[in-house]
Amino acid sequence: MTAALARYDDQVGSHRIAVVGAGTAGAAAAILLARAGHAVALFERVAVPGPVGAGITLQPTGQAVLARLGLLDAIAARATRVDGLVCRRPDGRAVVDLRYADVDPGLFGYGLHRGVLFEALLAAARAEPRIALHCGVAIVSTELEAGARWLVDDGGARRGPFDAVVAADGSVSELHASGGVPVRARPYPWGALWFVAVDRGNTLTADRRVVQVVDGPRRMFGLLPTGRAPRGDDLVVSVFWSIRAVRVAAFRARGLAAWRAEALALDPRTAPILDQITDLAELAFTQYRDVRMPRWHGERIVFIGDAAHATSPQLGQGANLALWDAMCLADAFADRGDVAAALAAYTAARRRHLNYYQLATRALTPLFQGDSRVLGWLRDAIFPASRWLAPVRRRMVRTMAGLDRGIVRRAIGLDELRRLALPPAAAAASG
Repeated sequence: MTAALARYDDQVGSHRIAVVGAGTAGAAAAILLARAGHAVALFERVAVPGPVGAGITLQPTGQAVLARLGLLDAIAARATRVDGLVCRRPDGRAVVDLRYADVDPGLFGYGLHRGVLFEALLAAARAEPRIALHCGVAIVSTELEAGARWLVDDGGARRGPFDAVVAADGSVSELHASGGVPVRARPYPWGALWFVAVDRGNTLTADRRVVQVVDGPRRMFGLLPTGRAPRGDDLVVSVFWSIRAVRVAAFRARGLAAWRAEALALDPRTAPILDQITDLAELAFTQYRDVRMPRWHGERIVFIGDAAHATSPQLGQGANLALWDAMCLADAFADRGDVAAALAAYTAARRRHLNYYQLATRALTPLFQGDSRVLGWLRDAIFPASRWLAPVRRRMVRTMAGLDRGIVRRAIGLDELRRLALPPAAAAASG
């Protein structure tokens, strides 16, 4: 590894950077940093990384970063365009009906299988000559020594030294304890059971909307058109069933027939989807986590993605914020040669955007995943008014699209998205 990094030591402004975690945030950051001339070592604890997970919504912000990476067209080819989100009650009455076109006709999302994004980013990282990829290496801590930071793996071996470490190893980050940055990380009481099914008849894909059916705050049935999985050409849809973590065992004990009847009562269209589930064991459970940090950098270390700001996925921003993190981090290094200055600039650049989405998610989640009937009633009484209050509706759409940067700060505009989607040299030339 040291020899691979040494080739770039003589480049002006280049640094030796370790990235821990080859998920969305880590792989994107590694690619962008390597293309900026830095020598990057990318560590992934899984020996043979592969596509896992269900669907995600790729918002305009995430699309811009993938365009800069040169990966958007290939990823979009396996995705389904999404024009909006509808959340409704079992009787069909809309609680929220948001359409990207209410802000700008050029905005839309993509329903995408998480594995498609993962494979595209990992392949690009493998192809980058300035990235040394190390799979099957579990990094468990870091150490500061003589103006550099070292990594320590689970066998006690030290790896490095590095000018900076990027911690992108998820919400249960092994590096929280040794990063020197205060962090509060805890499981969220709720999570989701999920399943990816073939969209036979193209019913949900053709609708081009994310659909949520809610019955109070305790029951939420989500359906996301997901394009095509990493393998095969069938159109698929991701099914999400909201549930409190302590109720998962009781849910499974009730049996498939009971749950199927409950789900069909919420949305009868899903019968062809539910017919593909033959055992409740096929529904995987994911519990959400909440991660809070007063800043996202310490001495020669920076946290990005879920390691920095994991929340409930109520707003569907996880992958998009991770991609935006990666772009902002690479830009911070490009604007400042000094590591300490670059990391401080990164925290400053991300503060308003991340604080807004963490605050919005924490405020909204109890209305959709909780046990308070009062909050459910307030949601159903107040939220439909957004259909007639244009400023409120536009704010909700901008939030959905990942564009808001605070209550009073100007949102990210389409011109800015287009500029950010360009490689840095082209963006500078365009003014």
